[in-house]
Amino acid sequence: MAALSSFGNLLLNENMKVFRRARTWFMLAILALISLLLPLLLREGLGSSGVLYWQPAATTVQIAFFLNTIFCVVIAAESVAGEFTWGTIKLLLIRPWSRSKILASKYLTVVGFSIMSTLLVIGLAMLSSYFLFSHDVPAGGSVKASSALTMWLYLYIDLFITLAIAFMVSSVFRSGALAIGLSLFIMFTQSIFSAIFNTERYEWAKYVLFNNMDLSRYMNTSSELGFMTGPSDGMTLGFSIAVLAVYYVIFMVISWVVFNKRDVAG
Repeated sequence: MAALSSFGNLLLNENMKVFRRARTWFMLAILALISLLLPLLLREGLGSSGVLYWQPAATTVQIAFFLNTIFCVVIAAESVAGEFTWGTIKLLLIRPWSRSKILASKYLTVVGFSIMSTLLVIGLAMLSSYFLFSHDVPAGGSVKASSALTMWLYLYIDLFITLAIAFMVSSVFRSGALAIGLSLFIMFTQSIFSAIFNTERYEWAKYVLFNNMDLSRYMNTSSELGFMTGPSDGMTLGFSIAVLAVYYVIFMVISWVVFNKRDVAG
């Protein structure tokens, strides 16, 4: 119990570092405004008649998620690197906490923030769309809702892996700028690298990270949200999830091994 209490205090301390900064609240405020106002803009363009609220909510989340990913990456990138920048890493290491617990508390704080910001975007987008658009459920309306929820899950998985990369770079290179830059580079170039390493041309390309991050490619065109069909290269949703899981474990192992072995107090 004492160990759990000690780790809980460490986790609380890490969360305080994130939420006591004005920048964090500014980022959350931007996400909230976008999630609330985009449905209003969509209503002006689409009208409200015959448009089920799930559709503008899904569109809003997809647009807002781009910024959500960037903001979460900023938090992840500075979680470890910021301690070196501010010179506070030594204060952490002289306390009775192992390096693994310190890193675990930082990572859980990053994941917790990403879940909170994601739920904020989804919740406010649905709330705004609910009041602005139709509640009448036409034939296939349940399919639309299910497709939206599935898409949001796939978006978060993409975010989750991107955060793992940012956290690893932050832990290994102690550079928040490098972690942010590399993560943004991956965000912007996923489609480019997927085209270069075409899975229908190269068999081994199925195992490339970029070709497995966008799980929305497995959505069916029968969805009323208009998502694209799955790939025709033999890849499956289960395969891509397995590949992402392997990469995720590798990123986490590298983060923990380097942080524990390196002279971080130097």
